[in-house]
Amino acid sequence: MALWCAAQGWPVHPLAPGRKTPGANCPECRDHRHDPKTCPCLPDGRPCHGFHAATTDPDRVNAWWDAQPAAGVGVACGPARLVVIDVDAHRAPVPDRMRLLAGIPIPDQVDLAGLASGFDTLALLAAYRRQPDPSLDETTLRVRTPSGGLHVWYRNPWPDLEFRCSVGSSTKVALAWQVDVRATGGYIVAPSTRTGEGTYRAEGTVRHPAPLPQWLRDELVRTGHLIQPPPPKREVPAIPRARHRAKTAAAQRVLAPLLEELAACGAATEGTGFTEKLNRAAYTAGGLAAAGHLEVADVREELLQAAHQARPWQTARNERIIDTGLAAGSARPLHVKGRP
Repeated sequence: MALWCAAQGWPVHPLAPGRKTPGANCPECRDHRHDPKTCPCLPDGRPCHGFHAATTDPDRVNAWWDAQPAAGVGVACGPARLVVIDVDAHRAPVPDRMRLLAGIPIPDQVDLAGLASGFDTLALLAAYRRQPDPSLDETTLRVRTPSGGLHVWYRNPWPDLEFRCSVGSSTKVALAWQVDVRATGGYIVAPSTRTGEGTYRAEGTVRHPAPLPQWLRDELVRTGHLIQPPPPKREVPAIPRARHRAKTAAAQRVLAPLLEELAACGAATEGTGFTEKLNRAAYTAGGLAAAGHLEVADVREELLQAAHQARPWQTARNERIIDTGLAAGSARPLHVKGRP
């Protein structure tokens, strides 16, 4: 399987025999923490640092598995341009409905009786978007895990886009409850790998990943999985100014509660309605600036700081929401009463 995966252009690395995790590093790497990019083990052909060592070189692959035939196969998702939807079926308490779908509140009238796993939340997300359930997608490679979960493999067809792995990330950005994403910064267990719990088995007859559906791409962007380069400096949108003196104190009293709502979103990475709250705050700020109550550059910076504190992993997206909201709000100047 390791050679087959490498032949598909998917870099592979050994997993510890009977486990789904990489084998141990060499003693030098175990005893001294260092950046895998500078580790001499990798150019020397030693499989330290897990997916960082992954390769498609058949000679190196043969050498690794000749030395340890029982090793499982891990595939480095980022270099392979893979995006894998990792659906879990763990027994765990079901969270509040506001935390089931990242950033999507579920109304009380929606009956959630029987919801118990990632299969249910993924189906719920697909139904909400009026799209097919990816766990039932027979056009792509699907791998059943020993724990009863499912890995739905897709390839990323957009050369300019790169998605981050949610598993093990410092800021948890799961797609839904018990639905994670394996992409850049992570690896996926290849089918036929055996662990102490069982074997990872491909379902159906399809053995190659289909292109990631557009709607799933949009969901990954929405939930902060998109890796973006440092955003270019954006020009502050031109907002018409009223001729009277700004009443900043009164305007701040209007804006302050909205900024407090944004700050509160930092307590959770999903289910807070962050996008809607940021858009509302920016729209209100645009109206206040257009009426002459605030300086647009100052309030834009204030919004950026509040958004970054709550969602630091999506800076470029925060900027787009803010600038769009400011521009829209500027079309409807918001006049307030009170002392300046």
